[in-house]
Amino acid sequence: MSSHHIVKEKQEPALYIHHLGDFNEEYLGQLLEWSPTLIVNSSEYDKVMSLGLKVDVVLNPDLQVVYQENTRIIEGLKRGVPDVLDHLIDEKYPAVNIIDTDSNLGALEAYIRDVNIVVFTAVSKSYAVKSGFRVWKPKGTLFEIPLTTYFETTNLIPNDQDLFEVIQDGFVEFVFSAEHLFITERL
Repeated sequence: MSSHHIVKEKQEPALYIHHLGDFNEEYLGQLLEWSPTLIVNSSEYDKVMSLGLKVDVVLNPDLQVVYQENTRIIEGLKRGVPDVLDHLIDEKYPAVNIIDTDSNLGALEAYIRDVNIVVFTAVSKSYAVKSGFRVWKPKGTLFEIPLTTYFETTNLIPNDQDLFEVIQDGFVEFVFSAEHLFITERL
C-alpha cells in the first residue's frame, strides 16, 4: 500500500539561498524534501543549477544570464534578504528557511512578527522563539543564546558565555518576558 502526501502551496517554508558556501548537501536535501518554493540570490544561481535544482525565483537577476523557463524575478533594492522577506510577506508565506554564511537574526528582527524565519549556516540553525517554546533534544545538544534577555529554561546548563548544553535526552523549555528569544543550535 502506498502513501501519498498532498502538500498545499505555501504550506512548507520557502527556501531562500542567499549564500550557499559549504552548506551540507544532506541538510540541503532535507530542506528541499517537500518541494518548497526555491528562491536564489542571482550570485548563487549557477552553483544551485549545478546541483540540478529547479529554481522558482531569482533575486536581482543578472541580465546576461538565461534563466530556467517559468523562473520568476524579484528586482530588489540590492539589500538581499530583506527584499526576499518583503516578497514572501506580500505573497502570504508563513515561513522561510534561509541559507547564508551569517546567522544574524537581529538584523531581521523587524520581520519576525510577519514571517517565521530560520537561518541555516554550514554549522548552525538560528531562529526566534516565543515564551513557552518546548523542543525535544538529545543530551549534549548545544544552544547558543545571546544573554540580552533574562530567561528561564529546563534541562540546560551553561557551558560557556553564551553556550548552553542539554543535560539529558528530553524536552528543553524556554520561559521569558521579552517578545521573543533568539536561539542558535549547533548542527
